[in-house]
Amino acid sequence: MPILRLAYATQFLLALIAVFLLWSEVGGQTHLDLMPWYLKLGLGGGAAFAVVKATAASVGGQPAWNARTLRWLGILVVLLIGCGLSSYYVHMYGESDEDDEDQDQDQSVASMIVPAAQGISLTRPAETPRHSGGPSSDSPGGGARTAPIAKTFERTNPLQLRTAIRG
Repeated sequence: MPILRLAYATQFLLALIAVFLLWSEVGGQTHLDLMPWYLKLGLGGGAAFAVVKATAASVGGQPAWNARTLRWLGILVVLLIGCGLSSYYVHMYGESDEDDEDQDQDQSVASMIVPAAQGISLTRPAETPRHSGGPSSDSPGGGARTAPIAKTFERTNPLQLRTAIRG
């Protein structure tokens, strides 16, 4: 029987690795990182222990799928559902630093772009010739003027002017 105990101990360690690898792949590593340690220890260790106990019940009974084996597999399923629910809870209510940084960047970019575009008129420019005998307003170098936009640029700072020109 000592070899069987060694096999069960080895199976427990392998099951522990498998449970946490599966949990991080299915539930997400970031959610697992945000979860309290005692929850991970209880659910992960309990699932690995249930795997070993199901194996021991299967080896100990005459038919491999006996009542004890099915009971431990049921406990394993309940523990794995608990792992999924705890990952879902952390996903919904856990605090994440990455989301806050992304929102701050979006707000700062929006605050730079929006004031620059507030006073700009998007109407067609008034077409007037530059001087008599010069190119007509239909030609590519024509004398189109944008008086409302020019007045807007006089009131803006250089950063807003650059943003509006690029925009």
